[in-house]
Amino acid sequence: MNKIIIYLILIPLITLSQDKRGYIVNVGDEVPKFVVNKKNFIDDNKGKVIMLQFTASWCSVCIKEMPYIEEEIWQTHKENEDFVLLALAKDTERFPQRDKEIAQMTEKTKITYPIVSDKNSKIFNLFAEEKAGVTRNIIIDKEGNIAFLTRLFEKNEFNEMKKKIKGLLKN
Repeated sequence: MNKIIIYLILIPLITLSQDKRGYIVNVGDEVPKFVVNKKNFIDDNKGKVIMLQFTASWCSVCIKEMPYIEEEIWQTHKENEDFVLLALAKDTERFPQRDKEIAQMTEKTKITYPIVSDKNSKIFNLFAEEKAGVTRNIIIDKEGNIAFLTRLFEKNEFNEMKKKIKGLLKN
């Protein structure tokens, strides 16, 4: 009987934590502000649909996903002035993501969209738990609210994300 009670308590907790998938933000939240190249990235892109991709050179799932982002999202929307895509390489002391690693990742994946180092994971930590993994995509609507969150690379979720971007760009 005690085991049943424990399971009844643990199962909802496990499910809840899986739904969050390591995020500390939720769909509908105002996006945290952060600086890229000495500019407030969110304020500078207000009124645009923003896609943030958190990635890393050591992440095999990220490497697998990046060509899909390149072909199915970046090549489709890069000329649209209302769309911004930025990849942030999750830099840590143990796994640095600096110019060398970014160049290797770009060469390997053949991506052309912008990617910068997220030094010490400062931006990542605004969105997800410090020890949470990559790959992650965050879609931000024109009002500066989080509209969609992904974790890992699953084709159905990726397709839902593409639909969300397309819908937000129509508004």
